[in-house]
Amino acid sequence: MSDRSDEPTQNSGQPFNSAASFRETGPPNPNWQLRQGLPDHVEPGKSWKAEEEKGWKTWNLSDISPREIYPLLTSCIVPRPIALVSSTSSDGIPNLAPYFSMVAHNPPLLSISFSHSPRTGKSKDTKENILATKQFTVSIVSEPFIEAANITTVDAPTDIDEWDISGLTRSASIDVRPPWVKESAISFECELFHSYEIRPPNSDEVTNTLVLGLIKRTHIRESVLTASGTVDPAKLRAVSRLGGDMYARIGEGFELSRPPWTVIRGQVTSETE
Repeated sequence: MSDRSDEPTQNSGQPFNSAASFRETGPPNPNWQLRQGLPDHVEPGKSWKAEEEKGWKTWNLSDISPREIYPLLTSCIVPRPIALVSSTSSDGIPNLAPYFSMVAHNPPLLSISFSHSPRTGKSKDTKENILATKQFTVSIVSEPFIEAANITTVDAPTDIDEWDISGLTRSASIDVRPPWVKESAISFECELFHSYEIRPPNSDEVTNTLVLGLIKRTHIRESVLTASGTVDPAKLRAVSRLGGDMYARIGEGFELSRPPWTVIRGQVTSETE
């Protein structure tokens, strides 16, 4: 059973460009200086600064309903990574649904958040499976099979197999029982590390459950690896979620090195004296 209950919307965009779109560029402001803040004398900072004239709108989230908060926050906190989570119930019923975010590397943890439906009162099958069996897999979603991943969001009955309706291929795991998605270039075999029930302030009602998964094993296609052993984003072609029914592809990337204090210390201290 999926985590989404959004009504489908009519596709009004241009035809999808199947060519790989990622390219590496320079940063937006290559001549940025210490303490400069927003470079508003050149683009894109100039236009960004001008937009301040329109002002801000502020929400007190305690004054609006969860139904109103959801579309607001999902359009604000973007882009969000997505992956297919494979789990199996204690009775052996498979489940496939999209969730996921990274938490830490030591120990290697990822997180999955499950909302509880106030309309149906039902928990998500994926959550129940993970809490019962303490095992699951996570497979990164890429452009070539996004439609198959999206169909797993259908609000189908518990006995419907999302693997079947998506047409995706099971690949046997080594350390856990649930399979991972063979079409995915990156998959993680995970065990339950911790779960946490979330309640609104001054309420005993559980509205969300946060699950932390310990990554036991990682499977990565050789074709997406760089010579240094990291993943090439241009070859991965990962997909992310925006607000509503909108997905996004990675278009451009640029590097900005983290300045060591030993390099900028002299400039910082001299300007403050």
